[in-house]
Amino acid sequence: MPVSRIACVALVAATLCALPSLAVAQAKPFEPTVGQAGKDVVWVPTPQALVEKMLDLAKVTPQDFLMDLGSGDGRTVITAAKRGLRAQGIEYNPDMVELSKRNATAAGVADKATFVKADLFETDFSKAQVVTMFLLPSINLRLRPTILNMKPGTRIVSNSFTMDDWQADATSTVEGDCQTWCTAYLWIVPAKVDGTWRLGSNTMTLTQKYQTLTGAVGSNALTNGRLTGDSITFSAGGITYTGTVTGSSMKGTTGTGTAWSATKN
Repeated sequence: MPVSRIACVALVAATLCALPSLAVAQAKPFEPTVGQAGKDVVWVPTPQALVEKMLDLAKVTPQDFLMDLGSGDGRTVITAAKRGLRAQGIEYNPDMVELSKRNATAAGVADKATFVKADLFETDFSKAQVVTMFLLPSINLRLRPTILNMKPGTRIVSNSFTMDDWQADATSTVEGDCQTWCTAYLWIVPAKVDGTWRLGSNTMTLTQKYQTLTGAVGSNALTNGRLTGDSITFSAGGITYTGTVTGSSMKGTTGTGTAWSATKN
């Protein structure tokens, strides 16, 4: 019996000694691994130089609200917050969300950089003036109808992946020693103008494919038609028109400074 009691005491002592080490192991902060599985994509961090390039391409200002879809470790949101923006990350992995919150606190921007555990396909990001993402082309395409219904002028910036036949309004590439994930693509959500309009005494027909326009003004073919958000420009009959679209009306000036307006039929 004495031997058994001694063995028992030794076992208890060893267990108690091991508890602090076990607690430390359990308390170790989550560290993400490049290539770790996610809901829709694996996690690969955007190079910091490209994060800066994406924000530059979108011409962000402190008045903008930015949402990052699939925000990972939070670097894009945190960088935007450092520039004075309010920014929110949407991330499905709760460990990444908590990591991002810690990173934002460490960077001193927790008041501007927030993170939400959510499915990006079930998230309303219509309030954002800027949307950033590093997703697969197939996911970009699934999001495209929602993006095209956002407010005209909303800026969408993607790391490396395109929107299929919706051509980017601008691209920018990190030079130097960047080896992978070095290009940013920008789209500006265009106003919806497809249809028939009355321009002065003429009927104007517009056929819209994303930001490009074809059609006619009266008997004159429309050329060089383009939308940049709610800004429109086109030529017809030797006249160049520039203006602004507001719902079912548009107005502006011609190349000679003459005012013009059009109303949708």
